[in-house]
Parts: sequence; structure tokens; C-alpha cells
Amino acid sequence: MRKALGFALILILSAFIKAGDLQITGYVRNYTGVLLHGDYDFSIVQNTLNLNFELKSDRAAFKVNPYIYHYYDRDVEFDVREAYLDLYFNSMDIRIGKQQIIWGKADGVFITDVISPKDLSEFLLRDFDEIRMGITAAKIDYYVGNSTLELVWVPVFTPDKIPPEGSIWRPKMDLPPNATFDFSKKDVAFNLKNSEVFGKLSTLTGPIDFEIMAGYTWDSQPTPFMEREIDPITHMPISITIVPQYDRLTLFGGSFSTTIKGIVLRGEGAYYMGKYFQTTDPTVPEGVVEKSYLHYLIGADASILGAKVSVQFIQRWIFDYEPTLVSPERHNMMTVLVTNKYLNDTLTLEFFSYIGLTDGDALIRPKITYSFTDGFDIQFGANIFTGSKGMFGQFNDNDMIYTKIRYSF
Repeated sequence: MRKALGFALILILSAFIKAGDLQITGYVRNYTGVLLHGDYDFSIVQNTLNLNFELKSDRAAFKVNPYIYHYYDRDVEFDVREAYLDLYFNSMDIRIGKQQIIWGKADGVFITDVISPKDLSEFLLRDFDEIRMGITAAKIDYYVGNSTLELVWVPVFTPDKIPPEGSIWRPKMDLPPNATFDFSKKDVAFNLKNSEVFGKLSTLTGPIDFEIMAGYTWDSQPTPFMEREIDPITHMPISITIVPQYDRLTLFGGSFSTTIKGIVLRGEGAYYMGKYFQTTDPTVPEGVVEKSYLHYLIGADASILGAKVSVQFIQRWIFDYEPTLVSPERHNMMTVLVTNKYLNDTLTLEFFSYIGLTDGDALIRPKITYSFTDGFDIQFGANIFTGSKGMFGQFNDNDMIYTKIRYSF
């Protein structure tokens, strides 16, 4: 498969070169991380080659973005993140092929930004242009004045990529000791009725910019349905089989941004229907119940003493809540981002943190980036996890420091 993909890529690039207007950009990077606990093992040693090949004309454009990840402890990963064709018309653009689609105004949080699945093989530590995976889709942008209507059809469902067994980033699950897995229902068949559709209307005005969106999609992570064999005498489970499967979601939402006295106010939210949540209620044989929930944020961006400061409050609110649900009725989190530049913008100091207000956990990510010369950057950073539970607390033993040395061209 990889050889066939590489051969196809060579043919495409040969056609570009013959056209004579090929633009080539990209970067090479070394990324090395060391854990701060135990024997100070390497958390990652990765060499990256990322390329962008673009060809543009007045009425059309084409882009191919192949990349290679080379690791010391696993197979080389070669793939194409994007490979699409753009067609331009008087009041409409069409993009067909593998592409990343980014919606919403949130930083570091996915609320209406749900079309492109996420590569979570390193949790949330990758750059976001690497976390978002490319998907095969057809996208139409129709322009009317200051408004844009965007329609997206995704014929093939692609789930989030989760860390493999044995990875330090594999989410921790509390399973019954006698539980087994049955993956027979996990795949989503490749047919027309299983495709996904999305629509968004965005408007740019003087005082406020806003977007409204809707989608009929699949939950990007499987639901752990249960099949239980019950002892007829004790009425206790003899065995439990967990049957992961993907389920349909319908969502409606939107976002806005406006500027008031130099402060940018942002908001984003979506109402999800059809989500299954785990329950401890023994009378529910499948171990999950269907609920609707609201996911939203309010954020503000400002400049304070020369530094750029961004703060967000995020909440997920489950409606028709039952006390037996494993998830809390309201899950609250916030993010803080502070960035400043020094030495003629060659030195960048950044502090970013997710703060779990419900679970008392956090992910703290300070980093320093120095631009040694044009295109050549050296970065030092840390990923510090705090707490004993929750999204971030489960990785409390994965504190790490890292360096990234990157040359862009």
C-alpha cells in the first residue's frame, strides 16, 4: 500500500514539474522528548520531513502534502495529509480530495471544529496542524456579499486515531476484571447512507463576525456498549463483553467574535444529539444511555504590557442528567495563553495551560523558541501534568521536557 501511494505521489509530482510552476515548501525537524520520572526514558525521538507541493492558475489549483515520521522504536510512517484540487468560479469555489477542514474560533478545543478527525497518538501534544487529520471530502464555498455558505460532504467516515496498546498516551479505562472485547461492530460500512454532511454560514460585518453551522456526522470515538451474561440465581454478571461501535451524532452550533476597546471577545458552542454516556445503573443492560449535551466556550484576547494574553472558559453540560452517569453533569475547564517576543522578534516566550476546574487537573506547557536564522528555529519546552484523575491527571507520570530543531524552506 505504501509503495503504491509513493508511486502515485511520484507521478503527480512529475506532472507538477512538467507544468513548470511548481512551488515547494516544507520543513525538516527533529523532536526529542525525555520523561521526568523513573529512568528518564525517551518519550519520543522523531525525525520529520513535511513537504507541500502546490500548483496554481487563475481557475484551478492543486496541493499535495506528504510527510514522513521516522522513529527510533517503531516503523517509519509515510502518509499524505492533504491532496486536493481547487476549482475557482465567479461566486463559488470547489475543493475535492483529501483535506483538513477547520471551523470555529476556539484555541486548543474542538467544539464546532469536528469535521477533520484528530490524531491523538500523542494525546494533545502535537502541533494542531498535525493533530487534525486530512479526510476525503467535497467542499463548496458560495459567496454572497460579505457572507459565505460552506457545504461539506464526507463520503468516508474516518475516526480519531487513538494511541496503540502499550503507549504511554493510551487513555486509562476502568474495566470489570471479567470483561472481554468484541470488535465485530466497530467498522462503519463504506456506503452512501453512512456519509457525513455539514453546512456553515459565516458573515463578516463591522461590529461582529459570526458563524452558524450544522452537521450530521459520526461520533469520532466508539461507544463501549456492553453485553452481559447474568447468573439466574445471584443475578450478578458472569461475563461482560464490551462491543465498541460508532454512533450517529446531529449537532447545531455557531461562533462569534467582536472587538470592544481593544479586547477581542469570542464565543463558540454546539448542541449535540445522539451521544451515548456510560452509566453504572445495573438495570441498563448495555451500560450506556443516550443524552444530548451542550459544549461551549467564552474567550477573550488582549494585549497586556506587550504580551498577548488569551483566556477561555469551556463547559460541557449534559441535559436530562442522571446521577448514575460516569461523566459529571457539568464539566468545566479553562485555558490560558500568554505570548511575548524579544530580541527583535527572534525570541518567543509562550505559556499555555489547560486547567480542569472539575477534576482539579491541568496540562502546563511552557516553551521558548529562538529563531537562529531565517527558517531555522530551536525550541525548548515542557509538558507538565498535574492532578490524579481527569483528562490530564490520568497522565500524571508523563511529565516531559523536549526540544524541537526545525528548518523551514
